[in-house]
Amino acid sequence: MIVDALHYRTGEPVRIRLEGSIIAGIEPLDGPLALPPDELLELPVAAPGLVDLQINGFGGHDFNHPVLTAEAVKEAIRALWTEGITTCYPTVITGAPYTIHGAMRAIARACEEDAAAAATIGGIHLEGPFLSPEDGPRGAHSLEHIRPPSTALFDQWQEAAGGRISIVTMSPEWEGSAEFIRHCVRQGVTVSIGHTSASTSQISEAAAAGARLSTHLGNGAHAVLPRHPNYLWAQLAEEELWCTLIADGFHLPDEVLKVAMKVKGSRALLISDAVALAGLPPGSYDTPVGGRVVLTPEGRLHLAGQPGLLAGSAQLLLRHIARLSAAGLADLPDAWDMASVHPAGFMALPEAAGLAAGAPADIALLQRGSGGLALAALCKAGEWVYRRG
Repeated sequence: MIVDALHYRTGEPVRIRLEGSIIAGIEPLDGPLALPPDELLELPVAAPGLVDLQINGFGGHDFNHPVLTAEAVKEAIRALWTEGITTCYPTVITGAPYTIHGAMRAIARACEEDAAAAATIGGIHLEGPFLSPEDGPRGAHSLEHIRPPSTALFDQWQEAAGGRISIVTMSPEWEGSAEFIRHCVRQGVTVSIGHTSASTSQISEAAAAGARLSTHLGNGAHAVLPRHPNYLWAQLAEEELWCTLIADGFHLPDEVLKVAMKVKGSRALLISDAVALAGLPPGSYDTPVGGRVVLTPEGRLHLAGQPGLLAGSAQLLLRHIARLSAAGLADLPDAWDMASVHPAGFMALPEAAGLAAGAPADIALLQRGSGGLALAALCKAGEWVYRRG
């Protein structure tokens, strides 16, 4: 299969040759391959498929539905293709142990029954229930189900998931956190610090035990903190910790994004943290987490009657990339890499090779218009899984 396009990093016209599920080669469209100017203008932009390390749902499909089914997971994965996502980590949040167990089993069944789901789901992200019980850091997670880290519970859920739990977000403020972290790391699971009120020493101990990431840094925190020390400074300063950021324009102000990106550099990653209402029309909705919420025409999701309190993210990664670029915080190629090759590299995925010979053929084709870049088509493992219109 041949794809002619503009390379997302250079803007140069290239011919991409696909063989099976791999990019077999990329060569410049010049010399004997040169296209007429009018055809060059029509070329789409080719970029690596997006990798979302934290997503709770999309288009009405909720990975935390109390009776999640494998069919719902399969449908969610196909819906995510329309947003350029070729690899995702369905995120299961704090809940009753049996609810988490059921979600893990449903995601595992979807992967067992459906090759497309198995190819797109890079792993499962368990966010909770080993989080801070304090208001603020706990966020929207149910206090009723917050608990100290338990290797026994984790192992039960990992068995239900068929070994697919790849990321665990937890707070290291609990006694026994370091041993829990080491237990996960021994299984090849990435431990991330999030929804925490941990001290500087507890964060350092967590990193020493093997924690490698900060979950949506700057969110899931107290509204007011001591100027120093506090857990945001501690995580920014910890060399071993990468961080994920929600750049939808609502969760973090530009100056916070700018500081985190300057400090962490290529270790700053974009996540959507999108909930099931993402992709739905504006309006009021009743949700299992948060109760009645309002999705505004601008894409902001807040509690009904309390517009100052966010109820989650309702924007997928394409919006976050565009937001960073429009705000001048990153040029478009660098913003794109924060949501594709860099998270893939962090998780040691072959997709980290990006748009290059030998890499997986996970390619997003983008069309330029008055509103910026829009997804025109998506190739997953050498197969076109989405075409607009």
